[in-house]
Amino acid sequence: MKKLYGIILAVVIIIIIGGAAWLLNSGQKDTLIVSTTTSFYETGLLDVLDAKFEAKYPNINITFISQGTGLAIKNAQDGDADMILVHDPVRELAFLNEGYGVNRKIIAYNFFVIVGPENDPAGVKGLSPVDALLKIEEAGQAGTAIWVSRGDDSGTHAMEKRLWIAGEKDSTEIRNEEWYWERGSGMTATLAMANEKQGYTICDMGSYLKNYVSGAIDLNIMVEAGKETLNVYAAIACDPQNPNLAHSKFDHSMKFINFLVSDEVQEILSDFGVEDYGQPLFNPAVNLLKENTDPTTADWIKDFAYFDGTECPPGKRYQHESLSFLKIDNISELIN
Repeated sequence: MKKLYGIILAVVIIIIIGGAAWLLNSGQKDTLIVSTTTSFYETGLLDVLDAKFEAKYPNINITFISQGTGLAIKNAQDGDADMILVHDPVRELAFLNEGYGVNRKIIAYNFFVIVGPENDPAGVKGLSPVDALLKIEEAGQAGTAIWVSRGDDSGTHAMEKRLWIAGEKDSTEIRNEEWYWERGSGMTATLAMANEKQGYTICDMGSYLKNYVSGAIDLNIMVEAGKETLNVYAAIACDPQNPNLAHSKFDHSMKFINFLVSDEVQEILSDFGVEDYGQPLFNPAVNLLKENTDPTTADWIKDFAYFDGTECPPGKRYQHESLSFLKIDNISELIN
């Protein structure tokens, strides 16, 4: 009998130890590092997405590294992130083609606007973006206007430089002129400097509304949203086939990308900011592209942010069975 009790006691102890070990291990979390742009962070959207995702996947803890798109991409290239969430198609394509990323999905869009002081010393209100910059340059050289640039190699900075190029100007030259100021930081800090100097700047609509409605700035929109100032956000997983990125948490990245394109998150995007600002800070892009609900905007996105007719080149898809990618020639056709 004593022997039987001893066996029973041993079994109970094993069960207790095993249960304790399970509880201990179940409390451990993997960390998913997402290198992303400042506009998502500064508007508060990432806090919402973080809470929703971690509720869905309690074993994954997301860490967002927020900085300009150029640095966000470099972070991932250096192996310090598992995926990127950015807004610069030119550099996104390079990230893919150079073997750093796979499975690019467009998730959202908004627009850049040019903002400035109410008295509009350069007289740019209502002009096209390029014409507005040229007028600001002219007024700046005359000593009556100031331009404040992000100057941080961000997606916003890249858009500014594209507009200068469209106006046949070299931003590397004009940046040395007295009327041209560089903040070298995020959008909120850049808007604060423009507001302090009563100058002009370019910013995404979400960041503008966040700062304007809160009373942090009193700058007005001078150049409205349009095709030339389209701003498209995309998510890309780091390529685990790259030996330098083999340690990246590809499976977790794919979970997050699928989460971003889900109906749940696309609905969050359509509502985020409406109550406080009267409009969403970021517009959902997935169903718009899939169902062509707004043909004009869909065409703008395809012209600006598709590569060879698709959001992700076929050669840059890896274990993507959970995702579908759209192409231009038949917007409702999914290619796998």
